[in-house]
Amino acid sequence: MTTSEGSWLSVDVHPEGESVVFGLLGDLYTLPIGGGEATRITSGMAFDSQPRYGPEGDQVAFISDRSGSEHVWVLDRSEQDTTRLSTGDNLRFHSPEWTPDGNYVIASRQTSLGDPAKPWLYHVEGGSGTPLVEEPESMRLSGAAFGEDPERVWFARRSGAWDYNAILPEYQLAVYDRDTGQLYERSSRFGSAFRPTLSPDGQWLAYGTRHDAETGLRLRNRETGEERWLAYPVQHDDQESIATRDVYPGMSFTPDSEALIASYGGKIWRLPVGGGEPSKIPFTAEVDVPMGPELDFEYPVEDTPEFTARQIRGAVPSPDGSRLAFTALDRLYVMDYPDGTPQRLTSQDAIEAQPTWSPDGTSIAYAAWSDEGEGQLYRIPASGGTPVQITERPAVYQQPAWSPDGERIVALRGPARAFRTSTGTTTPEASDDLVSVPASGGEATQVAPAEGRHHPHFTTDPDRIYVYGSEQGLQSMRFDGTDVKTHLRVKGRRQPLSDEPLTASLALMGPDGGQAVAQVHNSLYRMAVPMVGGEAPTVSVTNPEAASVPVSKITTVGGQFPAWGEGGEEVHFSAGNAHFRYSLPAAQAAEDSVASAEESESKTEGGPAYGPEETRVRISAPRDIPSGTAVLRGARVITMEEGEIIENAEIVIENNRIAAVGKQGTVDVPSGAEVIDVSGHTIMPGFVDTHAHLRPAWGLHKSEAWQYLSNLAYGVTTTRDPQTSTTDVLTYADKVRTGRMLGPRIYSTGPGIFQSEQIESLSEARSVLRRYSDYYDTKTVKQYVAGDREQRQWIIEAARDLELMPTTEGALDLKLDLTQIIDGYPGHEHTFPIFPVYEDVIGLTAASQTAYTPTLLVNYGGPWAENYYYTRENPHDNEKLRHFTPHSELDQRTRRRGQGAGAGPGGWFMEEEHVFKEQAETLEAIVGAGGRAGVGSHGQLQGLGYHWELWSMATGGLSNHEVLRLATLTGADAIGLSQDLGSIAPGKLADLIVLEENPLEDLRHTSAVRYVMKNGRLYDGSTLDEVYPRSRPLQTMWWQTGGPSGELPGVEPEGE
Repeated sequence: MTTSEGSWLSVDVHPEGESVVFGLLGDLYTLPIGGGEATRITSGMAFDSQPRYGPEGDQVAFISDRSGSEHVWVLDRSEQDTTRLSTGDNLRFHSPEWTPDGNYVIASRQTSLGDPAKPWLYHVEGGSGTPLVEEPESMRLSGAAFGEDPERVWFARRSGAWDYNAILPEYQLAVYDRDTGQLYERSSRFGSAFRPTLSPDGQWLAYGTRHDAETGLRLRNRETGEERWLAYPVQHDDQESIATRDVYPGMSFTPDSEALIASYGGKIWRLPVGGGEPSKIPFTAEVDVPMGPELDFEYPVEDTPEFTARQIRGAVPSPDGSRLAFTALDRLYVMDYPDGTPQRLTSQDAIEAQPTWSPDGTSIAYAAWSDEGEGQLYRIPASGGTPVQITERPAVYQQPAWSPDGERIVALRGPARAFRTSTGTTTPEASDDLVSVPASGGEATQVAPAEGRHHPHFTTDPDRIYVYGSEQGLQSMRFDGTDVKTHLRVKGRRQPLSDEPLTASLALMGPDGGQAVAQVHNSLYRMAVPMVGGEAPTVSVTNPEAASVPVSKITTVGGQFPAWGEGGEEVHFSAGNAHFRYSLPAAQAAEDSVASAEESESKTEGGPAYGPEETRVRISAPRDIPSGTAVLRGARVITMEEGEIIENAEIVIENNRIAAVGKQGTVDVPSGAEVIDVSGHTIMPGFVDTHAHLRPAWGLHKSEAWQYLSNLAYGVTTTRDPQTSTTDVLTYADKVRTGRMLGPRIYSTGPGIFQSEQIESLSEARSVLRRYSDYYDTKTVKQYVAGDREQRQWIIEAARDLELMPTTEGALDLKLDLTQIIDGYPGHEHTFPIFPVYEDVIGLTAASQTAYTPTLLVNYGGPWAENYYYTRENPHDNEKLRHFTPHSELDQRTRRRGQGAGAGPGGWFMEEEHVFKEQAETLEAIVGAGGRAGVGSHGQLQGLGYHWELWSMATGGLSNHEVLRLATLTGADAIGLSQDLGSIAPGKLADLIVLEENPLEDLRHTSAVRYVMKNGRLYDGSTLDEVYPRSRPLQTMWWQTGGPSGELPGVEPEGE
């Protein structure tokens, strides 16, 4: 395209003053100082940015990922040649600047996204670079600038890490003396001070700052210390995000020091320092951005009578390895291994989980839970029979393990009340104690407080219990809790936006006590455990070849639920509904064979030398499909088909699909159909939440999830969770499919793909993504800052090959966001942190058809939009919300909100401080240019939060119908489901909502749900009682009773 405006234009003036250089959509351009047609001087898929002329003007320093990873580069204009100055992998750089002598380039360097940036010096003739300022570790220095004194460098200094809903100031100006090593602060503004720029004659300092809610440019006379405003308002700064291209775009004085050249409003401006009118430097630029593969797949929604469960959990082999016990759909199964047919062991109507074998292989113990509030441990013959309760005290029991002598079972135990009333994914109180119970049954005795430790297990020694905790490491103790020994700690790679290396989520000691298997994110590692007698060793799996003990990665696609077998010669694990058996002797033999072949210089063909044995475990389950025909009659219908709106309509529903829709009297209504009068109401497709973090209980599951109920009651019939952290969602989604749980259609990406995957090739990317295509069957994946540009490109190529639709993490980084859009990623989560953006970014995003889900409730670049609603409305007393949300959850989110308190960072902000309207204007521009977008509530307030998001999106200028279309058909299309969902049309699945009033007249009517239909079943929107085809009330949930009543004793109200 041809553009005359650009977003975040970092500009620099040539030393002789005849031209400027700037970056636009990843390419560099030069422009005559008076304006005109810009000349592109770099091109291609690489993202080049932040150019700065060298002192002689014949060289340009810039930041680029052209080598696959981001580095500092220099372009020699005369030779048209580029040279990389920096070294290293997976680093991030911004704001290069030349030293006045032209020998060095200073750039701010980060080792990981979100780290405090530190300035490094890179010599133009080579070397690995020299840190300029290293301490304190938490300090960030950005935007190096020189004036007349080459020994003194100006920066913008940030003393701590970024934070959401930031309280200003964030940055101040500072000067670093390269002779003494001292750093001096040179500003103290509430609105921060950043992007220092000095005039060549040393008289002037220009910088950016915030005044009220807007950014402006200040000019300081360095001789007198006086200041004045130079321009206001200008480009909104990036101080409330991580500022990967600095807090404000680069700017530059003219060589005569008479004017500042800066960009704002999408244009380049000349601002005279002596007064006078600013003048625009007009430009046109030809933009030609190569794009990655286009991924736009359709995934039909299956509605066959039966389906195969997607996950087995907690699979453990029998002591002789001939049988396998596991759970599927939260039911206990056993099978002959590897080729047997799974058989359910019990007929209990409870959650069954975490089986463990008796040492003789004749019995299985497991944990059971009922949402009525009772949990126990049970024992059952491995051949089937009647379960025997072995615990006496009702509680919540988890992770039982049978001692090698067969006498005792150890487990975690906590109050049943704590688990029953918990509202999140984990309940620390529900695993208070490590207990021991006689295997024959009886009273449990406390071994020790759990203190975050979990997964008790044994070696061949029956007198020591092994446990693992992320803080404590792999430990063991006696049955009386004494003689605690720490054997091992395991670390992985540090994740983006995190301060510490990833800790193993689990480590299990092998039967011989000399080896362990550990899970780090999605991968499993086997390692030796040395007996040291002192401080336990910490093993890093980031580079197994360099680890302190022998370490080998035993998974390629990933795995979980590790278990030892065959006396420590096998490791078992699962992925989806597949079970794997990894033979350590076979793997060692294969490795020796490869080593021998390499030594003899013979060549081996094919893939890895050894792969584990894989068995698919297929559990067939009935799909919930209603039977019957109904007619919804008399309502207005917003079909989302080409803007169609039908007054006084009829919709015919046959079983779970829409058979016909049209104006009343024009539709063929089958005889015997049940007529449901919805006159005066408005019907539209069910809402699609493309960014729904629902967060039901992990590990030990529950029979119902309040998050599912609340969303469905508010009309959300389809959800996609982009990054579930765990795979529990696979079982929950399948339970919803069976009708055993009530909720929306549950889609997800599964756990995100992070940098900890350590993807080193396209082949490895395919292996990682096969986890999702072949094992989890998620259709979509979340690429969550999974490495440098090259690694992210491998992932998108692998996704194309496997027909997956990946989405991405916005990560408060517009540079990252743009590269992911250029590379072809079909989804983008969260707002662009920088606003406004102009026709370059808008055009690219729209042309790419990347689905932009802004999640305004947690928008970047300013206070979260959810704070606007929490401080202006009263969700705490919303009768419907209280019916579907546990009271403690509402209290936590609504009663007190302050910085870092409550359910997350938040508080009160002046009206003009909120930025969601400006962010919604970006959304409107993208949609107006033909782009795609989705509605994502981010799980901030389950149910009603979706409508807050919807209403926020409309503040940017979209019409009500446009917003509703994003919430339905476009959202379904964004995640590949529009073939069956998103509109009201014959043949589509019967997911729809009946609203009390017309949302086209007032968008706030979207939350007034009279009925919601999901998969052909119609529910009352206030209670979720099923009204068609069955008349069946929803059972009373635990949070709907139990509050203090007026009959309790207490202080009497005044006047009584």
